[in-house]
Amino acid sequence: MKINRIETLWYDEQPNTLWVRLFSDDGLIGLGETYYVPRAVSAIIHDVFASLLLDRDPRDIENIWNNLFSTVNFFGYAGAEMRAISAIDVALWDLLGQYTGQPIYALLGGRNRDRIAIYNTCVSYGAQRDYQAWAEGDAGELAVDLLRQGITAMKIWPFDQFGVSLGGPIGQRAGAGAVGPVGHFLRKADLKKGLSIVEDIRRAVGDRMEIAIEGHARWNLPEAVKIAQALEPYDILWLEEIIPPDNPESYVRLKQQTSLRLCVSERLFTRFGFRAVVEQNAADIIMPDMAWTGGLTETRKICALADMYYLPITSHDTIGPVALWSAAHLMLHIPNAMIMETVRAYYAGWYNDVMTHPIPISEGMLSLPDRPGLGTALRPEVFTRSDLHMEVSDLTQRFDPSRG
Repeated sequence: MKINRIETLWYDEQPNTLWVRLFSDDGLIGLGETYYVPRAVSAIIHDVFASLLLDRDPRDIENIWNNLFSTVNFFGYAGAEMRAISAIDVALWDLLGQYTGQPIYALLGGRNRDRIAIYNTCVSYGAQRDYQAWAEGDAGELAVDLLRQGITAMKIWPFDQFGVSLGGPIGQRAGAGAVGPVGHFLRKADLKKGLSIVEDIRRAVGDRMEIAIEGHARWNLPEAVKIAQALEPYDILWLEEIIPPDNPESYVRLKQQTSLRLCVSERLFTRFGFRAVVEQNAADIIMPDMAWTGGLTETRKICALADMYYLPITSHDTIGPVALWSAAHLMLHIPNAMIMETVRAYYAGWYNDVMTHPIPISEGMLSLPDRPGLGTALRPEVFTRSDLHMEVSDLTQRFDPSRG
């Protein structure tokens, strides 16, 4: 079996989600996915990686991963390079599963569980307005609604609204979006406003709902300590990425000053990025994003590293449907899986517009069918969209292995 065609595709309605399709000479198609700057990722795949993939046996997954990583690591690997490797890697595993007739979780070594609990990251899409619900005063009602569906954990980010914006020094205002610089002062009144959202959930449903707090790396260490200590009475599930993950020592200092469990963090790439966090006791829960940190091949190594220190794994996914499916295969397999991130506005919404099968979620639990590979594929309608962008590399083109 050889790879004879590589496609990258994205469309304007979802401008950050990129799919990669690897074609084999026996008619199989493997599917992978990543998120953010699809034109840059596509350029890496076609300009650098195509010569290392075309005419290769896709079953040599570990060797291919090492070759791709070694190539870009010569220039510095993080960013679009790792996103490209991540998508390619999942597509290779999907191909292998189809070739062998086995689901990916079986190829990894089988399941440790047949289903896993999910939590809902409260993002909006279409008619599902989960973000507006908690951000505009109805957090308690949102929690009640989630419980009706059997979902017993939710994630919100109540302190982002008081962070520093990207607007510059003139007329600077609070940055409600997830992206922004580190903030160095949180007023007591704003701290209380953020806490009031958590209080609303507790008043409405008590301890029946687990509450995870996302920080989006928006605060410095002293303000993170302030937020963490203020949250302690509410018995939250975890405090996630409240400071940037680049300096594990800062998380060690934060851990020394709070009883909350700390979760770190999807921004770290490869096992080398997670090593210091795990070994320096900087986090209680490890959260890799397979679509960024190296695909299945690398993420399983991160999970094994965490397992050596008896640390649980929660997967990160607010990205796209293939990322969710591939993460599910890994989370059913690894022994230290804790809970999976999902967005009901997505898996009940646009994911089903592009995938041949909906992911099975019921009563707050996710499972997978016994189908080969990922168990799903892109719907034919994706390829007829007027806003579709596609780039192709195949064996009819000449490639210079030294290029790049």
